[in-house]
Amino acid sequence: MFAEENGLHGDPRIKAISDAIRVVPHFPKPGIMFQDITTLLLDQKAFKYTVDIFVDRYTDKKISVVAGVEARGFIFGPPIALAIGAKFVPLRKPKKLPGEVISESYVLEYGTDCLEMHVGAVQPGESVLIVDDLVATGGTLSAAIRLLERVGADVVECACVIGLPQVKGNWRLNGVPLYVLVEPRLTDLVLFRM
Repeated sequence: MFAEENGLHGDPRIKAISDAIRVVPHFPKPGIMFQDITTLLLDQKAFKYTVDIFVDRYTDKKISVVAGVEARGFIFGPPIALAIGAKFVPLRKPKKLPGEVISESYVLEYGTDCLEMHVGAVQPGESVLIVDDLVATGGTLSAAIRLLERVGADVVECACVIGLPQVKGNWRLNGVPLYVLVEPRLTDLVLFRM
């Protein structure tokens, strides 16, 4: 569900977050309106709002693990984990983690990819929140859910900053709830704030 549909309708923090995300037309290929969160990270207030909204949502959910999807889930996951008293576990692309890993492959529109996690990073029965910056089709998040469930984790929810309109109304991935802060902007109204 989108945050605005879950008690945050009209919350000025949502507008600040949306306004801080830069839209880069035709990147990385023609027709794509790339949602660039680096400008959100430059805006300390909007970045804090992003983390605060997630922390408010997950503080009392007894989550023991925040799993961040490479790479931008690594930006939002650790501060959320620290604030709610959970450990942070990175879900990485292949051959990035030393030691023994468990892997989950998934299909993309242009091929396949894979997520890996250290064996033993998540214990059976631990409650997990998966964090990423954007959900488009849900393929990456679904792979993350399968990976965590294979080790016996209980995936409580997936949380993303941006959700493409096609996920609206589809608030579950593999049976797991999805929580999204903002929809993508189609044009770039604010490039930089000075």
